[in-house]
Amino acid sequence: MSQDIAAESGTASVDVETAPDHPEHGLFARLAAEAFGTFVLVLGIVGTATFNAVNNGQILPVALAGGILVMGAIAAVGGVSGGHFNPAVTFGLTLAGRSAWRDLAPYWLAQLVGGTAAAAVMFSIIPDSFPALTGAADKAAVFQGTANGFGAHSPLAALTASAAQSGGSPAEFSMWAAILVEVVVTAVFVGVILGVTSKRSTVTFAPVVIGLTLGAMLVVAWPVTNASLNPARSFASAVFGGGWTWGQLWVFVVAPLVGGALAALFYRAFAPVPAVVQVEVGSAAGDDLDDEPRQHDVVDDGALPARSEVDENEGEWDGADVDEPGPRDEGTEGKGDTPRA
Repeated sequence: MSQDIAAESGTASVDVETAPDHPEHGLFARLAAEAFGTFVLVLGIVGTATFNAVNNGQILPVALAGGILVMGAIAAVGGVSGGHFNPAVTFGLTLAGRSAWRDLAPYWLAQLVGGTAAAAVMFSIIPDSFPALTGAADKAAVFQGTANGFGAHSPLAALTASAAQSGGSPAEFSMWAAILVEVVVTAVFVGVILGVTSKRSTVTFAPVVIGLTLGAMLVVAWPVTNASLNPARSFASAVFGGGWTWGQLWVFVVAPLVGGALAALFYRAFAPVPAVVQVEVGSAAGDDLDDEPRQHDVVDDGALPARSEVDENEGEWDGADVDEPGPRDEGTEGKGDTPRA
């Protein structure tokens, strides 16, 4: 790609040629990376939740598994696909101009496949005697315990069910409460991803920040909805849980996508003002340069080149006054940032 820097009237513009630091990965490789990363993430969350009865149903093992494994997945294949592993993250990054619209549907499909494959592994290894030990009717009922839900199907309702035996009623969250919580926690999560992967960010350990944020948001949302933040994770549980999970699944598809969109809109609304780059521009005929270089505004929207080169006969611009985006941070090229979750 090239970045045109317009000169003043009567002076020819200089076309700044750019080249990526690393070769781009093909679509198949990126989709395989997304499927693998989502498989790892869902394996950590749904896999831990499947047998969480042995941990007395605590959320910390699930949150730690999800947060730590997303760190590993980003470190492993984030450089290939951008490390989304979540349809809400992909949607937010696309709206923010950090991923191409043409990759949206393929990424979503790969994420659903990876998450469902992880759920299939966990469902297949549930011992036949395990449902009876946990009071569940069958394996599908066990998997319903990993699904996202509200009302009578929220974790808090199950924890307070004993109140009904003493004349009270369980504490249940309404559908609107579930939507609000999922929108907020997903917006925070995607917002953190956009922030720490920005080329203006000074964070050098983005996978750790992203993983810890995911774990914290799982803890926050768990009593209300069993913490989705990820339509692929919710879909994976519903496929094998069945029953009531299908009727409530739409909430955990729509709400995270809305949260990701809100994060992207805030990111773009509060993006820094354009950077001013001093560029020495001569005429096309080789006229002498002005005594002082002219200033031109260059907007850093995540698509600026990592290095820019100008023909030696027409001066050089090394991009020192603007942030250097990574090779995958090209909104127009659609490869996304590295790393993300």
